[in-house]
Amino acid sequence: MLRHIHRTGKDLLSADAWKVRILFWSGAIVVGVVASGFAITTEYANEGFRSLLELAPWAPFILTPVGLVLVAWLTRHFFPGSQGSGIPQSIAALEMSEHRSRTALLSFRIAVGKILLTLLGLLCGASIGREGPTVHVGAALMFSLGRFGKFPHHYMDRGLILAGGAAGIAAAFNTPLAGVLFAVEEMGRSYEERTSGVLLTGVILAGITTIAIQGNYTYFGSTSATLPTSQILLPVLVCGILGGLLGGLFSSALVYGSRWLAPLTKRRPLLVALACGLGIATVGFLSGNSTYGTGYAEAEAILSHQGQVVEGYPYMKMLATLFSYLSGIPGGIFAPSLATGAGVGAEIAHWMPAIPAGAIVILGMVGYFTGVVQTPITAFVIVMEMTDNHELLLPLMATAVIAYASSRFVCPQPIYRALSENFLPPPPAPKTEAADEEAGDPPATGTRS
Repeated sequence: MLRHIHRTGKDLLSADAWKVRILFWSGAIVVGVVASGFAITTEYANEGFRSLLELAPWAPFILTPVGLVLVAWLTRHFFPGSQGSGIPQSIAALEMSEHRSRTALLSFRIAVGKILLTLLGLLCGASIGREGPTVHVGAALMFSLGRFGKFPHHYMDRGLILAGGAAGIAAAFNTPLAGVLFAVEEMGRSYEERTSGVLLTGVILAGITTIAIQGNYTYFGSTSATLPTSQILLPVLVCGILGGLLGGLFSSALVYGSRWLAPLTKRRPLLVALACGLGIATVGFLSGNSTYGTGYAEAEAILSHQGQVVEGYPYMKMLATLFSYLSGIPGGIFAPSLATGAGVGAEIAHWMPAIPAGAIVILGMVGYFTGVVQTPITAFVIVMEMTDNHELLLPLMATAVIAYASSRFVCPQPIYRALSENFLPPPPAPKTEAADEEAGDPPATGTRS
């Protein structure tokens, strides 16, 4: 104990330790400022597309495919590595051992491109969100700021990426606790001892910065939905099993669809973007224009019972989000998945008219969202904090656990882990006997001496 106290005391007086703290904390504030600006401009992009829809309902059949082609072209030629959610890139960077390889996925250039191209995608009606991209931006900013500290890369890189990603989640949802849990559960799986304290403080600073700029808001407002103890079991089981299976099916379709399309995307990326844009426009038309953009307005309407969505909304939102991701443009799946989950909960609520519909919508949201991302702790904390509802804590936890198990049946590998493999360098080729002989080594005989 004395040894620990002595070490802590030296750490408080160490110039290097304070350089680490200042780097992490100032980086977290920068992430909070950028994330807040990203969130505000995202709303303008969403509203801009909605305003165009009111003037010209036919516009998506031209704007969406042409716009996605432009975004895909800009992504490939000016911002390679910025496509998709950005969380897979952050995870891949954590698993890399070389600093130079990490800079190909995390840089100021990619952070700028991620924001601009996500906004452009929303202006074109793509079913994408800003939360995953905010994780990528946070990790890229924090990692890039690391060079000003002049620390050994092996000492700081991993902690900076974890802190940046966690700060991004905290700022994107205004949920600092979810940011910490996401860093542990998805991106890191474990803390690094030397950076855990400053990481926690950095996440809190990012959240405080966001509150200072945007106010102390809850993502979907406050809901007071509750479930009587006697009515908990059935909605938890149904939302957990059905939400988890649907989320797992979506993840499998996205992962295997990306791999199946990879050869064509490599040869004809703009053709793929054009086809996906037409698919988004078609689904949007069939859904009564409800599947474009983040899905925030639709989810809020479902939760507040102040609006209705078309029948089959969650399945059409799933399809629009799948097209958006396969197009190869930057954009996340967090917000669209939450909107889809709210739609799943609304449909389940129709089957159980005697049970409070608001509670089932929230359980459906956490069930589907958990099924997609397979991070049950992060999922129920995010939904709990976003709806400012602590009365459903235990049902949310139980639904998330059941949804996680259900999702694993149809998607054994978590979606972000599977997608991160696309950004990892290929493993080194195994040595051949000819190469061994050329290097001066005797050929293998198959027996031990």
